[in-house]
Amino acid sequence: MKTLHKIEFGDFQTPLPLAREVCALLQKLEIQAEAIVEPTCGRGSFIRAAAEVFPHAHLTGFDVNGRHLDAARAELAELIAQRRLRLEQQDFFSFDWDSYLGKERRRILLLGNLPWVTSATVSSLNGANLPRKENLQGLRGLAAKTGKSNFDISEWMLIRLIQALRGKEATLAILCKTATACKVLRHAWQTDGRVASAALYRISADEHFDASVDACLFVARLGKAGPREAIFFASLHSPGPERRVGLSGKDLVADLTTYERLRHLEGLCPYQWRSGLKHDCASVMELEPLAHGRFRNRLGETVALEPDFVYPLLKSTDLSKGNVVPRRAVLVTQRHPGDDTSTLASAPLTWSYLNQHRKLFAARKSSIYSSKAEFAIFGIGEYAFAPWKVAVSALHHAPRFVAVPSYEGRPVMFDDTCNYLPFSSEQEAQVVADILNSEPCLALLQSLILPGTKRPLTVELLQRLNLSAIAEEADLAAAWRASRKTTYPEISQAAQLQLVMERNSRSRSFKK
Repeated sequence: MKTLHKIEFGDFQTPLPLAREVCALLQKLEIQAEAIVEPTCGRGSFIRAAAEVFPHAHLTGFDVNGRHLDAARAELAELIAQRRLRLEQQDFFSFDWDSYLGKERRRILLLGNLPWVTSATVSSLNGANLPRKENLQGLRGLAAKTGKSNFDISEWMLIRLIQALRGKEATLAILCKTATACKVLRHAWQTDGRVASAALYRISADEHFDASVDACLFVARLGKAGPREAIFFASLHSPGPERRVGLSGKDLVADLTTYERLRHLEGLCPYQWRSGLKHDCASVMELEPLAHGRFRNRLGETVALEPDFVYPLLKSTDLSKGNVVPRRAVLVTQRHPGDDTSTLASAPLTWSYLNQHRKLFAARKSSIYSSKAEFAIFGIGEYAFAPWKVAVSALHHAPRFVAVPSYEGRPVMFDDTCNYLPFSSEQEAQVVADILNSEPCLALLQSLILPGTKRPLTVELLQRLNLSAIAEEADLAAAWRASRKTTYPEISQAAQLQLVMERNSRSRSFKK
């Protein structure tokens, strides 16, 4: 099992055979390296491989872990004796990269394998392996306080290195999550990071690191601005590229060729997509229905509750399998945002149950609950009580849209790993599900979903689906027009205007 220390520091040591494969590819790409720097060198596999492939380069390795450095010094003693290698214990987050890289006059290759861990994971362990707190992606309001502000530590580190180089000619060759590489490229392209060219080569993280993530070798030549796209290869040994990943306006596109063919299907979704319930207290709020109004929570407790506040629940795994028969239930403490939860006292069993677990609610870490009513939840409104919904897992890369009816006379709820549209009629829900599951719609989504993204189907992405254009393309326009009877508010005019502006921005960028 992984130790807490290994999890906090994302400490996945690179196998020497993989390091040699990477360096052989860099040699094939004719990368020029006079000074090779590994910011987190660990036990030195990459330094060993780089010394073999680049015999005239000077090597420098930094790491925060003294034991790793001791092992590297023993393994690489001959390189140290030859004065080709310098190893130094440093904390990446406090080191002055601006000064160090700014003084270097030789052609630099930044090589290695940065930590594979997110800021949220480190925080959950009460760890200290974090950069100073800052809103890396410039998020606002609620988005900055929820999971959207979570980021990979390696993302912050890569952006920091690119900033420190300040346009200096250099090459990055870093193993990281594929989603991380894509986010770093987007940031560099949008902030004049001066990326001359970039390529992503998929690696098997499961084989090399026993990690179930989509990972790659991220190679970027820096120093001048180039095309805002990167070539994606299926492996380190692929004879040719699989597709092009690139920027269109403010958006990163996973497959530029497919997107160019289908971008006329992007635009305005006439409905407002919603996220499922967010409560951050699943051990108390999510329940297994038993008989006679009794439930079992995830703490193993059996409790009796009034039925008024208990609703059937579907989760992302259910939706990915097309399951519409709920096996779980959820306690819904509010009907509208900001409702006074003290009214739950009218249901004494439920009120007593919640109060017994008050400490668990008080321990919720997200700041969105501060200054809110006790037992408050998010992702709630009249739309959540619609009799029909079209829902999709936000976590699965192969979208499957499911028309979900009420269950035993109760509207079905979803957790916050799901997104959905509310409907008042079965006919409209079924037709919209058909439109969303159509080939042109799924192809457009696949062109936009970045490999390795933890939450590929966001509300923002789904809101970009032009259902009218997709219905025409899928020969479902007549059925859709005949079915539209929804009583739930559609997207506001202000939101429509914002989407139009963003679509025009993407279109102008693409034409360039």
